[in-house]
Amino acid sequence: MKQDLEVISRLVDAKAERAIALNREIWEAAELNFREVKSAAALADALEAEGFTVTRGIGGMPTAFLASYGNGGPVIGLLAEYDALSALSQKAACPTRQPVEEGAPGHGCGHCLLGSAVYAAAVAVKDYIQQTGLTMTVRLYGCPAEEDGGGKVYLAREGAFDDLDAALTWHPAEINAVKGVGALAVMGVLYTFRGRAAHAGSAPHAGRSALDAAELMNIGCQFLREHITSDCRLHYAFRDVGGTAPNVVQASASLHYYIRAARVDGMFRLFDRLNKVAGGAAMMTETEMEYKIIDGFSDYVPNRVLSELMDTCMQEVGAPAFDDADRALAAQFAASLSEGERRSNLQGPCEENNLDDGWFAGKVLDDEVHPLYFAPGRTSYGSTDVGDVSYCAPTAQCEVAARALGTGGHTWQMTAQANSPIGDKGLVTAAKVLALTAVRAAKDPALLARAREEWKHSCPDGYRCPMPAENRPEF
Repeated sequence: MKQDLEVISRLVDAKAERAIALNREIWEAAELNFREVKSAAALADALEAEGFTVTRGIGGMPTAFLASYGNGGPVIGLLAEYDALSALSQKAACPTRQPVEEGAPGHGCGHCLLGSAVYAAAVAVKDYIQQTGLTMTVRLYGCPAEEDGGGKVYLAREGAFDDLDAALTWHPAEINAVKGVGALAVMGVLYTFRGRAAHAGSAPHAGRSALDAAELMNIGCQFLREHITSDCRLHYAFRDVGGTAPNVVQASASLHYYIRAARVDGMFRLFDRLNKVAGGAAMMTETEMEYKIIDGFSDYVPNRVLSELMDTCMQEVGAPAFDDADRALAAQFAASLSEGERRSNLQGPCEENNLDDGWFAGKVLDDEVHPLYFAPGRTSYGSTDVGDVSYCAPTAQCEVAARALGTGGHTWQMTAQANSPIGDKGLVTAAKVLALTAVRAAKDPALLARAREEWKHSCPDGYRCPMPAENRPEF
């Protein structure tokens, strides 16, 4: 077992420089959902150069790809992401707000690190197969649009993950731990109301206000919130208010709602209730209502067998080897936030890993690997399309420290640290954890059999895609 760790560490270290260069390239491209042309090509080309068979444009998405190498089963899948977020451009490793280009996208969730580490892990597994003759196949799935659109959902809908023995991934974070809790299922729905325009002063009785309908729907949802379970969430934004003239009865209005629940079946039940609220608002205002599901992710179902294996591997690999220079830089990023902001950002990670919220006192970087806290009945506050993969195959994921404690994701601070020595060390550590987990899983058919039995028990009804069959990626 120790020999595996030594071999995998050496193989990852041999590709670390290339992986870090790929991270820089993807970070600089900073491309949004389904438009990750340069980023996907950089990863796919690098894998092809390593001897992987690469199929591009899978799932009807030009920036999705599948890279495969192996000599038979078991089949282990690694999930890579590389999309950026809007308006989070920021200079590399810079702890004060300085966009590279004002208003431009930036890697505020660190997916440049995510994809690059998965590349390094996949290549290390390939090299391990070549050196040892281990019978297995490693697949790297290039997954676009995790932030908006859900590339993995389209792949899951087409059965791309159905023959996997295990799926593994990671995410840049503030702490080092295997993710043993779920993530909320989410659905994005556009509700559109259509009425009849009229002069609001001289003939208000002749109009039928779509804007009134939208506002009544929101009021109905405010009351609905009192009667849903605490793990559910409803939030919205106006997409159309019918115009800017107050002396017009507005003939159109639309709302974009996000519906979240602990499990995907609960999300669909809440969706049905929301539709009744919307229908009631239309009835009260004598307007017409229609809705369109824009996107949807399933909840994440962690697999205990795989998570425990990943935890063992992570404990052996250890935390990123941060040095004094890294800690000095992290301290500058920590100083860009108030103590209250840092504590708020750490609330979720602490709850998800059963940590006291004072454990980080006096720290700016996490230098330990926290024990697995496996509580699938609990959920994190966010959502991810990794959840859809978890309904198709046994799945495990970890988080590795790649930013200062308390910075939080979807921030300019994360963009800056995603292209810094702090992020680099997190990338290399994550690659070792993923590669070691993949190899050990492939060597243990009995473990994979237990993982599959657990998965069947956890997802007894199989996969119900939250994305309608007619939905297609919007480029």
